[in-house]
Amino acid sequence: MLTAQLSRYAGAAILSGTLPFDAGVPATPGRLAAEAVRPARVSDRTSPRTGTGQRATSTSGDDAQVGKTYERIDGRLRSFIENQPLFFTATAPLAGDGTINLSPKGLRGSFAVVDDRTVAYLDFAGSNAETVAHLRENRRITLMWCAFSGPPNIVRVHGRGEPVFRDDPRWMDLIGLFPDIDTSVHGLRAIILVRAELIRDTCGYAVPLMTYDADRDLHAKRFAREDDASLSDYFAKKDHVGTSIDGLPGLPLPLPPTPAG
Repeated sequence: MLTAQLSRYAGAAILSGTLPFDAGVPATPGRLAAEAVRPARVSDRTSPRTGTGQRATSTSGDDAQVGKTYERIDGRLRSFIENQPLFFTATAPLAGDGTINLSPKGLRGSFAVVDDRTVAYLDFAGSNAETVAHLRENRRITLMWCAFSGPPNIVRVHGRGEPVFRDDPRWMDLIGLFPDIDTSVHGLRAIILVRAELIRDTCGYAVPLMTYDADRDLHAKRFAREDDASLSDYFAKKDHVGTSIDGLPGLPLPLPPTPAG
């Protein structure tokens, strides 16, 4: 139902795969070079079917469980990533000497699987906006989840993403994907929407075992006292929220009002 609702809006064809995430991004030399080495999309890959009904290829001839490529996020993969308390996002600008960014993402309820090729997560207040800036420039992003307990596993989703801001007509439908977290106390800036192009898991044998105790409550305590105006003022005082470390456009300021829901 969500995808059907989103299709009414400009840009919603991204969810159905009919509109590339890089539509409208200038064909700079850096982008063209990146396109030349981009790995094949998931739908272009063929390999024997696994017992889960997915097409998957092992990258190791000795261990069929090490290094598989999947067509979609469902079943075991979906359960795994939805149950992790922490994941990481990696982005980079097109410039060869630009600053590569890697961010940890926590807070239960802030991640959602939209469909079997699309995921989304909430972008909360912080002192930088590198991910937003890089996605606005080139849309490239990789998300990674690691098993810190139970059987070892690492899942990566390589794809094309976009930040959906408060004044986007898709906002209210997308925010409904996150019923288990109070977004009003975290200074919500954007919803990051990612369309998967390559889905892989690897062994994770060297990832340490660690226990999850609880989410920190410091973020909510810090930003619960901010309204739209004071939050915009806070961001305006930061060097790398409105613009990235490398000078790319970051979070549009001042923030649009939070839509009434």
